[in-house]
Amino acid sequence: MKTLQRTRPAAAVLRHMLLAVGALVMLTPFVYMVSTSFKSQAYVLTIPPQFVPNPATLNNYIQVLTTQDFAAYFMNSVAVATTSTVISVLISSMTAYAFARFRFAGRELLFRLVLVGLMVPAMMLIIPQFIIAKQLGLIDSLPGLVVFYVAGSISLNTFLLLGFFQTIEGELFEAMQVDGANAWTRYWRLVMPLSTPALATTTIFTFLATWDEFAWALTIINDPAKRTLPLAIELFQGQNATQWGLVFAASVIAVLPVIVVFLIFQKYFVQGLSSGAVKG
Repeated sequence: MKTLQRTRPAAAVLRHMLLAVGALVMLTPFVYMVSTSFKSQAYVLTIPPQFVPNPATLNNYIQVLTTQDFAAYFMNSVAVATTSTVISVLISSMTAYAFARFRFAGRELLFRLVLVGLMVPAMMLIIPQFIIAKQLGLIDSLPGLVVFYVAGSISLNTFLLLGFFQTIEGELFEAMQVDGANAWTRYWRLVMPLSTPALATTTIFTFLATWDEFAWALTIINDPAKRTLPLAIELFQGQNATQWGLVFAASVIAVLPVIVVFLIFQKYFVQGLSSGAVKG
């Protein structure tokens, strides 16, 4: 018994040490990015690296915000990511609700087809997506980004939401049905309010994926006025020398909306993620 009691504190200490090391590994690149964003180009590549910039400067942020229409690119990303997230979460919640609460012919086959979207790497779809976008007249347009961002995120969102929807007690649906509530009312007034954790999880995943997406935006956007933030950051990387101070300053600005979204939904994130992983 005494040996067991001694083992438990030791295991707890070891666990906390491993977590601290993991946190340090995860935070070091972010801290270095923030630090470098306050350095002039002459001090960026110093060895050993300086985590505390000396001297510190705001010139990188001033140049980022006042050159190359960075503010316009930022707003393009806000519009695309927000629109894509809202549409994707709405469609995915309807799809997951149908799979969770209704029985119809071909249900299992359709669900398996939805899951296929989780198995195909996004880069393999660039060429067929480009052909479809060209046929639909979506090349070089922000709606062309939104349509394919939504299509690419529906599979994962549906999978996560389905697991949560299946945990809602069937008696609640029966009670509302007895009161005369139709399928839409049960979805909007019962499922959606009870599914806040799962909806928050899918919102974070979708916003992060669409906000950071680079390959598809680079493929179809040619008009400088329609560039998104990842494309704007790429502009600071020249052919001969990369302006790392500007790149990291722009990256810090780009990270801020993601942090804000996560802070808003963080209290629901873990609960929603674990609920979506239990069933599917």
